[in-house]
Amino acid sequence: LFDGVYPFYPQKRKAALVDISIVIVIAVFLTFTCSFLLIIPGIRGRARLYWTLRVLLNLMVGVVIVVVQFTGDWETGWVKANTSYKSFSSALVNVDIGLHVGLAGVNVTLTGNPVNQVNETINYNEHFAWSFDADYDHSYSEGLKRGLPSPILYVAEKFTTQSPCGVHRQYRISGHYASATLWVAFCTWLISNMLFSMPVPVYGGYMLLVTGAFMIFSLLSFSTVRNSPMCPIQFGTATLLIGYGGSFWLTLAIGLLCSVAGITVVALHYFSLDLLKTFFDLREDKADECQEMTEVYINPHSVNDGL
Repeated sequence: LFDGVYPFYPQKRKAALVDISIVIVIAVFLTFTCSFLLIIPGIRGRARLYWTLRVLLNLMVGVVIVVVQFTGDWETGWVKANTSYKSFSSALVNVDIGLHVGLAGVNVTLTGNPVNQVNETINYNEHFAWSFDADYDHSYSEGLKRGLPSPILYVAEKFTTQSPCGVHRQYRISGHYASATLWVAFCTWLISNMLFSMPVPVYGGYMLLVTGAFMIFSLLSFSTVRNSPMCPIQFGTATLLIGYGGSFWLTLAIGLLCSVAGITVVALHYFSLDLLKTFFDLREDKADECQEMTEVYINPHSVNDGL
């Protein structure tokens, strides 16, 4: 033993707290936000407020488009049940069982009430991937070899290719196309930011409308999984029911925000161009240009020669 741990044997896996990819994406966007906050004092007048509003909203849209690619709560469900803990054992445990469906796989969470029961710590969060570069059935087989608790294996078995439920293919394809559509939305979001830096911001508004449309298309793609009836996940008298989770509704909210913002920019371009130029800080540049053009210097010797 080394401090009470067997050093030559694999230890029990601990529940994951957060995906490292999400942490990296948030850290990158926070770096951009902090960099902008450092230069915002150099912007004078009312333009400082407009710049702050535009940049923060744009960064919020970008971080949501990327983060929801890695989250696991597009569909979620929880149930509290008394169920068997291990195979070939009659011991019952009181647990909270959670199912979290993402674009690239499914997470099954098992937490005991209390955590310590049957001389074990019941706190699991197992991920089973179904993306095109992953083998879901292999992950499930590895879980069987590791001896995962029966509730986790029972839930994970519903999404295997050999399951009578037959939802594996639908979830896999729907998640793949939803992810691809979101990456297209991220590209159009980048293009909209470049267009907004040009003298005619209406083109950025059009591209913002395209961004919102692709985000809505990703939701429609993922929602097609409801076309396949889900097998009941039963634990005694308790049933695990799943519904749309936080990532789904957050993507819907940001998609609608992009659509509303794009429509607003286009409408202002046709009905109140001065207000649109004021918001994008374009009027001051025009005034400075006009002021420079009104200053004329005449050489009197050239005038006399001409006469």
